[in-house]
Amino acid sequence: MGQVINESPAAEPRFKARGVDKHFGPVQALTQVDLDLYAGQVTALCGDNGAGKSVLTKCIAGIYEIDHGQFFWEGQPVHVRSPRDSARLGIETVYQDLALADNLDIVQNMFLGRERLRNGFLNEDDMERAATKTLADLRVTTVRSIRQPVASLSGGQRQSVAVAKAVMWNSKLVMLDEPTAALGVVQTRMVLDLVRRLRDRGLAVMVISHNLNDVFEVADRIAVVHLGRMVAQGRASAFDRQSVVDYMTTGASSRTGQRTDGNGAKSGTR
Repeated sequence: MGQVINESPAAEPRFKARGVDKHFGPVQALTQVDLDLYAGQVTALCGDNGAGKSVLTKCIAGIYEIDHGQFFWEGQPVHVRSPRDSARLGIETVYQDLALADNLDIVQNMFLGRERLRNGFLNEDDMERAATKTLADLRVTTVRSIRQPVASLSGGQRQSVAVAKAVMWNSKLVMLDEPTAALGVVQTRMVLDLVRRLRDRGLAVMVISHNLNDVFEVADRIAVVHLGRMVAQGRASAFDRQSVVDYMTTGASSRTGQRTDGNGAKSGTR
């Protein structure tokens, strides 16, 4: 499982992965991975390039089916074999490319593939109202018009629209892949504030990020993957930047309080 650092969770995780393996031919991408994601908390998933962050995220999202192990949703074992299964549970993913259509406006993007109909025609008024309410609830106020093309938006605004699209569908877990990549200081602030609002609304949030400044600014918990294994996870307050870098690059760190169990494996205090 890797190290569990200063952990005394008060509630059952909204999502749990236990003993998850995933391979692609001879390549073992994930090995015995455990992960806990809690409602009302931001979990930062950290790891070097090729560590397995994206594979783990895509397994949870239903793009890849795990080979071994078990997922649990609100304490119950579940099978996630497709994105439809994931969405049905309330899991939404915002990928780094955002998957927005530049030629469509904000409303059209937010309802793309889930358009609302009335008497066989698009119910534009209903979709506009729902899009406006979702953006207002998330306090996305910098958008000039919900009918402006996505191509005209800034990077931070595009990220905000992608997140709003994800949370519109009664989602309970939102996973964000490098949400501040290539954003300036002001736009990064906008997106991090948005992540906090998702947490404050009681969602479980997982942020995949290389940016440790962002991680320590918004994360309640940190999980670190190294070479396909979960090497540490726990409260963010139990880590510092150097310990996260140590775990990311070597799979171990001497900077956090550790004890040795009977098998000689290091683990944190529970």
